[in-house]
Amino acid sequence: MEPILTRCGYRCDLCLAYKPNVEKNPANRQELSDGWSKYYGFHLSAAEICCDGCMSDNPKLIDQNCPVRPCVIEKGLDNCAQCEQYVCEKLMQRLVVLEQVKRRVGAEIPEVDYVCFIQPYENKRRLDTLRENAVK
Repeated sequence: MEPILTRCGYRCDLCLAYKPNVEKNPANRQELSDGWSKYYGFHLSAAEICCDGCMSDNPKLIDQNCPVRPCVIEKGLDNCAQCEQYVCEKLMQRLVVLEQVKRRVGAEIPEVDYVCFIQPYENKRRLDTLRENAVK
């Protein structure tokens, strides 16, 4: 699957909640429910975990209250990296930085957990790279 970047820089193609990934392996829903609880402190039942991705028109989204998607769409941008106000308060609410997650959980993160629960959402580094490449 080609990389699919969200408005805030998450990677749908790597996310276990992304509908094509759920369809391939429905058991991932419980794994993701547990991982999100452990690393981010929010709880969703496995049955609630399935997302069309925010780049779709009228998508079914996990995060119905995301402040980033409507902002980026209103500004006519593809993602936050293109915004003059990068990094704004809205994006700050959705930033995922590995070192911050490690501090929050107070431990190193096993590689398998990193791949499943951190890497798809580790958007700060991804957006920074997009901004740097746009300047070149």
